[in-house]
Amino acid sequence: MNWYEIENTESIDTPALLIYKQRVQQNIDTAVSIITNPAQLRPHIKTNKSKEVCKLMMAAGIEKFKCATIAEAELLGEINAKDVLLAYQPVGPKVNRLLNLVNRYPSTRFSCLIDNIEAALALALVFGKQNKKATIFLDINTGMNRTGVIPEVAEKLLEVLMEIPELDLIGLHIYDGHIVDIDFEKRRRESDAGFESTEPLRSWYKEKTGMSPTIVIGGSPTFRTHIRRNAECSPGTFVFWDKGYSSLFPDEPFVCSALVMTRIISIVNNSTVTTDLGYKSVASENPLPRVYFLNAPDIKVVFQNEEHLVLEVPDSNLYKVGDILYGVPEHICPTVALYDEGFVVESNRITDRWEIIGRRRNISC
Repeated sequence: MNWYEIENTESIDTPALLIYKQRVQQNIDTAVSIITNPAQLRPHIKTNKSKEVCKLMMAAGIEKFKCATIAEAELLGEINAKDVLLAYQPVGPKVNRLLNLVNRYPSTRFSCLIDNIEAALALALVFGKQNKKATIFLDINTGMNRTGVIPEVAEKLLEVLMEIPELDLIGLHIYDGHIVDIDFEKRRRESDAGFESTEPLRSWYKEKTGMSPTIVIGGSPTFRTHIRRNAECSPGTFVFWDKGYSSLFPDEPFVCSALVMTRIISIVNNSTVTTDLGYKSVASENPLPRVYFLNAPDIKVVFQNEEHLVLEVPDSNLYKVGDILYGVPEHICPTVALYDEGFVVESNRITDRWEIIGRRRNISC
């Protein structure tokens, strides 16, 4: 059988998320072997959103994680992760929710991002009322232009943040998701330039504190460009990988380890079939095609609705209603977030179910 085929599909309703445990483990082992020191890894869990995958990473020696939501942070607290960075600036109710995490899971160190003095003061006020200090990273914008403060004006904010007694400023966070050149050397040069732009900030911090700041940097595309720095690397998609990254970065050594399974529900005519993989079941932010079928590579996507995916095939007589197709999503991260659970595949058989608990807006905090 091909690696992706499953023997015991009869009880699996579709569309379904499939997680291939051995290939997940392969990706984790690959990341650890690339960086050699697991202490330099701080994977982002926004891709997998599950306790079980995070436990596999912890078993590989990874103790620090990054996440984007309070629910993802709580997931990590529940499994006693040692160090969790909420890579988001908490505002509104998120400030109290973060404090609740700090109180509920004392064995986990929680930190968050800050790029704004007003947000910093609001955080300090809430934590100060309980005589707590909030651990923070200054979010630096080196070109992504999504969040963060540009290096040229960050020193003033650093100085202000370090004077707020309820805040413990321990480092800098740099996400360079704008660096997506297919050529690795070009990615390396761009990432070097971004990192070097923060050198004055790093020097200033060391002069003021006597310590080097902790640097959390990068994502999956720039992971290998940062491994020789004195920094923590934070790839996320690497653990599952997808068609988009496989196409953009063929030089990266990771394999697709999560697929979507769909069934043909209608034979429309001699060249058209329809499956149950609507855009409520696979990430829809990209243009069509949003999924590529491993066991039917000659299929072309015609259009997609909420619960239907219409496909053009060379000869519909080759298919029958109920046939299974195994698809690699263009973007796996938001695809995973559409499912309550993933079916675990080992040696061509479904062996378990893993809850995608991190997809929730709220777990308990």
